Amino acid sequence: MTSNADDSRASSERQRDLTPTEAAERFVAKRRNKNTDKTVRSYENRLRQFVRWAHERDDVDVMRDLDGWIIDEYERFLDERGDAPATVKGKFVALKELVKYCARLDVVDDSLPEKVELPNLSKDEQTSDKRLEAEDARRLIEHYRESTRDYGTAQHVLLELLWHIGGRISCFRALDLGDYDAEERVLRFRHRPPTRLKDGSEHERNVALPEPIADALNFYIERERYAKRDDNGRTPLLTTKFGRPAESTFQTWAYQATQPCVAVACPHNRRRERCEYTEKTHASKCPSSRAPHAIRTGSITWQLNRGLSYVKVAERVASSPETIRRYYDKADLDDELARRRPETDDLDLLNATEVAD
Repeated sequence: MTSNADDSRASSERQRDLTPTEAAERFVAKRRNKNTDKTVRSYENRLRQFVRWAHERDDVDVMRDLDGWIIDEYERFLDERGDAPATVKGKFVALKELVKYCARLDVVDDSLPEKVELPNLSKDEQTSDKRLEAEDARRLIEHYRESTRDYGTAQHVLLELLWHIGGRISCFRALDLGDYDAEERVLRFRHRPPTRLKDGSEHERNVALPEPIADALNFYIERERYAKRDDNGRTPLLTTKFGRPAESTFQTWAYQATQPCVAVACPHNRRRERCEYTEKTHASKCPSSRAPHAIRTGSITWQLNRGLSYVKVAERVASSPETIRRYYDKADLDDELARRRPETDDLDLLNATEVAD
């Protein structure tokens, strides 16, 4: 029989040595075959701090130097430098995935992933309250539909799709021209790497478009769309003169589309013709413009306020009911009252209709 010490030595001999930099690079390269570009960039960004921190320590030369104490030291470092709780958790999610990957390669001890404990966050710490309000969306969309200059532009069409579907940018970036059935007014979301849906084929779905949104999309295809192919020979639905837009381009379109001065006077007392925020490279700096995630959050809350169930909204936006409850439903007290009111207006003891068992 072998002793525990012998087993430990054998395990140590099987382990390979990878520096934190090498491990992170290998892990990210592996993720490129499984995740969207946005997710890969997120891993890169979240691991960069850990790699830099480990490089500056004298006691971490290779990944197998990590133990519970050093991991706790890293969390203390992030807390002391003032990282927000949600930021710390995000970095630890990435670190845990890195450590699990290294354990599969015998680069670290099998028990190490269990020592990377994710911080517990309150609901307020987990989510951002920033969203595109329904009234602001209504005002912007009314402008675009009535404008002879802005109707059917990429900014207009993206806002219509983001608001009325509530999908992620990766969903709309993945669309090809053939995924749109103009006669049936249906968009078909499909997972076709290198364009990816967040959870692969599980997020494939068909979504019907109301007639005004389909009309705007038809106009865009006929008048505004560049007839271009991407690097893989596919024909994207939404294009630039270079082909399929990058996710950063979609983000810029969203920021441009939601600047209030598109439709009304600037709430920040600026003149649109002189404001640098109207420039493509500065659109995100406008205090009142909204990122795609904020539009998605506003859309999901609005759909729920319209009476759609969590299940139906989840199917439409490619999420789960629990995720929507925790992260996307930003109903205020008035919204919550309006949702309850149809069922509680007649809740009077003397006049209420008995509910059958």
